[in-house]
Amino acid sequence: MSVRSRWLVAGLVVVAAAVIALWPRTREPAASPPAPDLGPARAKAALAACPTAPDGPAALAAARVECLADGSTVDLASVVAGRAVLVNVWATWCGPCKEELPVLAEYTAGAGALPVLGLAVQSDPAGALELLSALHLRFPNLLDRDGAALRALRVPDALPASFVIGSDGTVRFVSEPRLFRSVDEVRETVSRYRGGQS
Repeated sequence: MSVRSRWLVAGLVVVAAAVIALWPRTREPAASPPAPDLGPARAKAALAACPTAPDGPAALAAARVECLADGSTVDLASVVAGRAVLVNVWATWCGPCKEELPVLAEYTAGAGALPVLGLAVQSDPAGALELLSALHLRFPNLLDRDGAALRALRVPDALPASFVIGSDGTVRFVSEPRLFRSVDEVRETVSRYRGGQS
């Protein structure tokens, strides 16, 4: 075999190897692990159901979220529709959030309190339910699995973050204070962001 023939054979072997290496392979899709049974965690947390109503703020209609009380999927607009509400955005890994959530729970127990709605972000449902249960929080809470609510509300990078949503659908970010430290502070802030309305 001549030198030229040897080089030709070697070249064909290299080309064949490259084709075999790059040829698309049909793979069986990896089986996803079964979803954990959150029934016991939901029962232990004993959260209030997530209220829904039609015609909420249009900017929030595309944000699909999970109600942590029962696992149902709802759009954020329907949960806040037709009433004024204080939405508090938190995460399981956020230390200041863990300080603020009990303050909000205490606020909700007082007369004349605006309804509070928690929105867990960047957190798994089991961890969120565990934290809510440990803090003995009962007000309705949602889980933003895909970041749609974060984008719709335009939540800043730092958490916690709160929003006062009016019954007319206006969404106001609470820039001051960023962290509620007392029930009186929550009351004063809600009143200020609602323009003194009761």
